[in-house]
Amino acid sequence: MNKTVRAALMTVLAAFVLAGCAKPDAGGGGEAASGQPAEPAQPLEPVTLKMYQIQSLWTEKDVSDLIIDRVKKKYPHITVVFESKGNVEKALTAGEEMDLIAVWNGNMPYYMDFDIFENISPLAQKMNIDLTRFDQGALDSIKALSQKGELIGLPNMLQFNALYYNKEIFDRFGAPYPKDGMTWEDTIELAKKVTRPDGGTAYLGLDPDYLTRLLTPMSLNIVDSKTNKSNVGSEAYRKVFEIGKAIYDIPGNKPAAGVMKGSAADRFIKERTVAMLTTVNLLDRLKQTPDLNWDVAQFPSFKERPNLYGMYDLHVMTVSKTSKHKEDAMRVLEVLFSDEVQLMSSKSAGKLPVMKDPKFNQAFLQDTPELKSKQIQSMFKSKPAPAPAYSMHYSKARGILVNNFVEYVNGTKDVNTALRESDEAINQMIEAEKK
Repeated sequence: MNKTVRAALMTVLAAFVLAGCAKPDAGGGGEAASGQPAEPAQPLEPVTLKMYQIQSLWTEKDVSDLIIDRVKKKYPHITVVFESKGNVEKALTAGEEMDLIAVWNGNMPYYMDFDIFENISPLAQKMNIDLTRFDQGALDSIKALSQKGELIGLPNMLQFNALYYNKEIFDRFGAPYPKDGMTWEDTIELAKKVTRPDGGTAYLGLDPDYLTRLLTPMSLNIVDSKTNKSNVGSEAYRKVFEIGKAIYDIPGNKPAAGVMKGSAADRFIKERTVAMLTTVNLLDRLKQTPDLNWDVAQFPSFKERPNLYGMYDLHVMTVSKTSKHKEDAMRVLEVLFSDEVQLMSSKSAGKLPVMKDPKFNQAFLQDTPELKSKQIQSMFKSKPAPAPAYSMHYSKARGILVNNFVEYVNGTKDVNTALRESDEAINQMIEAEKK
């Protein structure tokens, strides 16, 4: 980022933060400075809060149903305006106010330099929001993003991993359907039974989608966020590479587009040439394809890490440090994370809550008749793996690692060379980025 632009943003942010501290929010209580009881709280003043998002995490409909309407019902003085196409960086540069920010936890490290994420913990305590209701692992993964270990947002959705399978392909070749509790080795052996050409179509037994589906259950994060050095080279990376190669070494199991090329979801849903696909939430697309005979099973596990899938992959709601109405912003979060709204989110919107109580998982997509016959609860037999803090260099480092993995799979490099050259190239990239 240009130093001049960054300096300008920091100046704007400082002005916002000072302005926000100048006057307490309306409706505050407590005692007067003399120690005598304070005057009765004044009626809450009407306020308009602006909600931005980094990436397209929310639709207009979901924001209206789960946030705007519900907040207005409980707190009539609050109006939430969703800036669905608003650009956070441009808004900061222009000095625009923002109160709430929706962001993927993997993107938060990049925005840490802007210092826009408010520490939620003291606000939650002040507003009597019970943080013990949340999945503690999810909260820990958000705290890990802050150098001070602060809780800089609350998770409103968990991205899950699952194994989807095409029942018609298994029936065609007389093979048993995938079952819950399989290891990667089990899944590879099953894939061999349904990988073959038939009737002019080349059927793939197993498509792992992308390298991250194998990396994240092992909590492999590629770049250490504290040292900004490559983590590649451990025995765990070798294990992942070798499992990945074993998948593509099944005769006939490489996609025509190439390894890690094209859309795995399209191969499964549109082309219908994939027997098993291990990936993230495809349920919204699948429910719109009623003629595809599919089902879902538990995500495969590594033997040494049973019942774990990808690291905590979270959509996070944060309060902006630039907000002049932080208490009202927390009232919005209070409504969003109420049992009522979280159950609505789970049942109807397909946003998997990140709460301890199993009732939220049990309610997942219950209001979707197209999924009534599917084994949805199989997905919940696995849990997210612990998530170390992402580095701002993660995305570019992942691209380097994937390129070397593909060369290893294609036989142009051995595993030692692929890992060593990944490690060297990632560190060189980070040094270049610093300059």
